Amino acid sequence: MRRRSCFVFLFCGIFLPRILGFPQTNTSIDCDSLLPNYEAEPQTSVPPYLITVSFDNFEPENEIKVTLESLKDVAFKGFILQAREIGGDVPVGTFKITDPNTKGLECRNVTNSTVSHANSDVKQKVTTTWIAPHDVRDLQFIATVVQDLEKFWVGIQSKTLTPTHSETVNGTGKSKRKVCFE
Repeated sequence: MRRRSCFVFLFCGIFLPRILGFPQTNTSIDCDSLLPNYEAEPQTSVPPYLITVSFDNFEPENEIKVTLESLKDVAFKGFILQAREIGGDVPVGTFKITDPNTKGLECRNVTNSTVSHANSDVKQKVTTTWIAPHDVRDLQFIATVVQDLEKFWVGIQSKTLTPTHSETVNGTGKSKRKVCFE
């Protein structure tokens, strides 16, 4: 009897997550390559997902709403999202976690420099807030979106955002922090 319960436990631990869909554990997406850690090839078709941002321009410390959403009701289970300078491969800025389906990740020793899925629930849309850093050039948000174990898209890009490099000054001579939302 003890042998049988060990077998059932082992079977459930190994095979049940794959049978049910997206694995609950040991599934991550690499911070640099943005590739999932399992063996499957990324899709080459046009992704059925879109990254939208609340503004085209930003100043240091602006908070910009970033939304990853499915098109044509094609849901997703996992994702990773970063802001990167054009031509760069390092995440810039940080994310404020505002959606219960998201969590911040530490990449390149920067806390919340990347945002990812917090669970494998089916999602149509997730929203987060990105905080612009100082001294950054034109950038885009880049994502990998996982529909299921066999289908994922790498390198989904938002439109380009441009820094304005100007300071808005209030009556005290101190710079005001702008919050950028639609």
